[in-house]
Amino acid sequence: MPNPHFDITITKRSEGKSAVAGAAYISGTKLFSEYDQKNKDYSKRSDVVYTQILLPANAPPEYADRETLWNAVEEVEKQWNSQLARRFVLALPREVPLELCPQLVTEYCEEHFVSKGMCCDLAIHNPHPPGHNPHCHVMLTMRALDENGKWLPKSRKVYDLDENGERIRLPSGNWKCHKENTVDWNEQYHGEEWRHGWEVIQNRYLEMAGSMERVDLRSYEKQGLDIIPTVHLGPAATQMERRGIRTNIGNLNRDIRAANRMMNSIRETIESLRQWIPELLEISRELFAKEEALSASPNLVTLLMDYMELRKSQRSGWSVYGQQKGTADDLKAVSQAMLYLQEHDLSTLEDLDAALLDVRTRAKEFSAAMKKAEKRMQLISGIQDAVNDCRAHQAVHDRYIRIGWKTRQAAFAEAHKDELDSYNKAYRYLKKHGADLNVDLKALEKEYDSLKALHARKSTELAAVKEELQPMKEIRFWIGKVLSREESVIAKEPEPKHSIKEHMRFLQEHNQQTPEQKTPNMKKQNREH
Repeated sequence: MPNPHFDITITKRSEGKSAVAGAAYISGTKLFSEYDQKNKDYSKRSDVVYTQILLPANAPPEYADRETLWNAVEEVEKQWNSQLARRFVLALPREVPLELCPQLVTEYCEEHFVSKGMCCDLAIHNPHPPGHNPHCHVMLTMRALDENGKWLPKSRKVYDLDENGERIRLPSGNWKCHKENTVDWNEQYHGEEWRHGWEVIQNRYLEMAGSMERVDLRSYEKQGLDIIPTVHLGPAATQMERRGIRTNIGNLNRDIRAANRMMNSIRETIESLRQWIPELLEISRELFAKEEALSASPNLVTLLMDYMELRKSQRSGWSVYGQQKGTADDLKAVSQAMLYLQEHDLSTLEDLDAALLDVRTRAKEFSAAMKKAEKRMQLISGIQDAVNDCRAHQAVHDRYIRIGWKTRQAAFAEAHKDELDSYNKAYRYLKKHGADLNVDLKALEKEYDSLKALHARKSTELAAVKEELQPMKEIRFWIGKVLSREESVIAKEPEPKHSIKEHMRFLQEHNQQTPEQKTPNMKKQNREH
C-alpha cells in the first residue's frame, strides 16, 4: 500500500549544512560552492531518475541553473545561523507508474510552492532495487523575490503605534518597534496544508492508475486510531537493519509493533466479550421459540393440502376446464412433493427449513471453493504471462540499464518504449504477487492442473446440490403461500391461455379415466367450452 512518509526539515548553516551541497546531493551532480570554495560532488549517484527546477514568474532566468540558484541563496544569507532552504522528502506511491511521478510532483509543487513565490528544486530517486522505495526530494527557497527578481528581507521593522496612530517613544529615546515576517511561509498551519495537498494529489493519481489503495497523511490520533506510531529509522539505521544488524531504533520499532498487535488483540477480545452476553441471550430466546414452535408446528402434509385448497380458491373465476386442469396439475405436483418428503423423512416445517439451510450451506461451500480456485488459477496465468513478457523483453531492458549516458538512455527508451513498458508492467506484476523470473513454472502448471480438476469436481457437486435444492425450494414456496393466506387470497391469479389441442387432449384423458361419471349435461358443458 502507499507509504505516508512526508518529512519537512530546514537546512541551517548553524548545523554546518550547505544549500549547494543539498542541491548536489538530491540531483546527483557536482556543484561548486562559492561560500566555502569547495566542490560538492555527488555525481556517482545512480538512483536519480528525474530532476527539475521550477521558478516563479518574477525570478531571474539564470536561476534555472542549479549552481547559480543556490549560490545566490548562500550569498544573500549573511548570518552564521541563517536558514538556507526548506527540504521535503516525499514517498511516492508504488501503485502509480514511475513515468507519471514527475507530472505528479511537478503539479504538487506548482500549486503549493511556486505559485506562492518560492523557487523549487526537485529530484526523484529510485534506489536499488528499483521500485521498492521511490521518493522525491524537494528544496525550496526561504526568501521571496520582488518584481525585479531581487531577494527580499525575511523580516522588517514595524513601529508600534498608540491609540492616536502615533509612534511610541521609549524612555531611552528610541521608538518602540517589533519585527514582522515579510512572508508567512514559516507559519505552522502551512505544514498541515502541504501534507493535505500531498495526500489529495496522491489519491487522485492512484485513482487514475486504477488502484483501490488510498493514502491518509493524518496522524493516528486525528484518524481516531489507538495505535502507537513507530520512529523513523533514517538512512544509516535502515542500511544496518537491511544487513541484519539490529539497531536501538529498530528494536524500539519492533517493540512498538508488538505492543500494537497485543493492544489490538485485547481490544478484539473485549469487543467479543461485550457481544457475547447479548448473543447468548438471543440464542436462548431463539431456542425457546423453536421449542414452542415445534410443539405447535403444523404438519407438512396438512400445509400442502391447505395449499391445494388455496389454489382452488384462487381459481374461482376460471372456466370449468381451467379449474379441472389446474386441480389435476396441482394434485400431481403435491403428490410428488409428499413422496419426496416421505423419502427424506421431512414431516414438519422446522425439518424442511433445517434441510434447506443444510443444502444451501453446502452449495455456498462448493461455490466458495470454486471461486477460490478460479482466483488462484487467474493469478497463476498472470504470473506465467508476466514471466514470458519479462523474458521476451529481457535483452532490451538489459541494454537500457547498461547505457551510461542519460541522453542516449532516453533516446533508447523512446525507441523501445513498448518493450520497456511491457517489461516494467510484467516485472511490477511479479513483485506485487511475491514472484520473480526464477519462479518454478512447472510447479505452477502442476498446481493449475490440480486446481482445474478441483474446480470441475466442485462444479459437479454443486450441480447435484442444486438439483437436490430445487424441490425443497418449491415446497417451501407453496407453504409460504399458505402461511400468508390473507395476501394470497386477495391476489387472484389470472387464468392462463390454453391451446385447443391441450383442451381436447385433457378431455379425452378425463373421459377415459372416468367414463362412468359422464352425463349428458357434462357433455353439453364440454361442447360449450
